Amino acid sequence: MSKEIVLIGRSNVGKSTLFRELTGKKVKIGKRPGITRYPFKVKVGEVFYVDMPGYGFMLKASKADQEKTKDAIVEYFELHAKDILLAVQVIDAASFLDIADRWEGRGEVPFEIELWEFLNDLGLDVVMAANKMDRIAKLDRDRALDLISERLGMLPPWSQWPDKVAPISAKRGQIEPLQRIIGKRLAMA
Repeated sequence: MSKEIVLIGRSNVGKSTLFRELTGKKVKIGKRPGITRYPFKVKVGEVFYVDMPGYGFMLKASKADQEKTKDAIVEYFELHAKDILLAVQVIDAASFLDIADRWEGRGEVPFEIELWEFLNDLGLDVVMAANKMDRIAKLDRDRALDLISERLGMLPPWSQWPDKVAPISAKRGQIEPLQRIIGKRLAMA
């Protein structure tokens, strides 16, 4: 069985755009959340890339359907854990801190943090792809990445985690930090 590199994250963080950049395969993308509804796999070389549906808000989907999607994601990771070479958690770096603050202000654990902990608890090799870095002012990027990393349980500075944190902009095709991490994992497999 071939190994998998799985892209996972909240709806509308750029997973499918990143998937297209990594694989060269066209996938349906959109400005509204919930375009990807089922895992989509493409084999590139000896590895499968998997674009997972986003969790959280999905336009025109009931709460029950959103919960069903979340349950299906959890089940996928539990059933396929042994085949997953790398789990790439894609976040919107430009909005991550605001969303996390809102959730924590309500006394809730943000989805992104809950997912990060779940994937690590499964014993998976997890990388955070901090997407949409082009939306953060250059002078603020290191500070934002430090705060994001800290929320995920990694002590700052973020730069000490070159195999766990990949600042990218998938829409602009700037994904080299993630490609380096994937290249290392594939070389070790």
